[in-house]
Amino acid sequence: MHIFNYLAIVFAISEISLFLFKRAKTESGKREADKRSMGLLWLAIAGSLTVAGFISGYGIGPPISNNVVAETGLALAVVGFIIRWIAIVQLGKLFTVDVAISNTHTLKTAGLYKIVRHPSYLGLLLIIAGLAFGMENLLSLIIVLVPTFIAMNYRIIVEEKALTNQFGEQYIEYSKKVSKIIPWLY
Repeated sequence: MHIFNYLAIVFAISEISLFLFKRAKTESGKREADKRSMGLLWLAIAGSLTVAGFISGYGIGPPISNNVVAETGLALAVVGFIIRWIAIVQLGKLFTVDVAISNTHTLKTAGLYKIVRHPSYLGLLLIIAGLAFGMENLLSLIIVLVPTFIAMNYRIIVEEKALTNQFGEQYIEYSKKVSKIIPWLY
């Protein structure tokens, strides 16, 4: 089995585990602020990876296969896993897969959150990019990254609205100083 298949399996297991065990509890102040963004994000990820896998498997589109591409994909995925899980650990009990902010929630601005406002999404984007690079097909890479980035950006907009509603000026000031998802760029 190709190493990227193993990575995809580990990715799926880790995300299903998060979905099962890191849901917001109603009594902790869950808000119905998700606006279906989680479903849209996972539809974009699963759908684009599936379509891109078929495209790559059937050799449609320009191949980009060489050791550098494969190694870059592997490095991106590994770094993405590390960033995503450090961000989750740093948030601790405050991390949920739902857009939910409890009344006892505090704004996290230290650790990775000092570098980007949404480090778990940075990690997720790197994992997805790594898997897409592993397909070694330019069309597959585009098919994975574009819908995933659009859906992720929508999810971030939804989350930032909830954070602004909860923390007001404190979050607005924080967002002026710290990039959204890509350090020092976006």
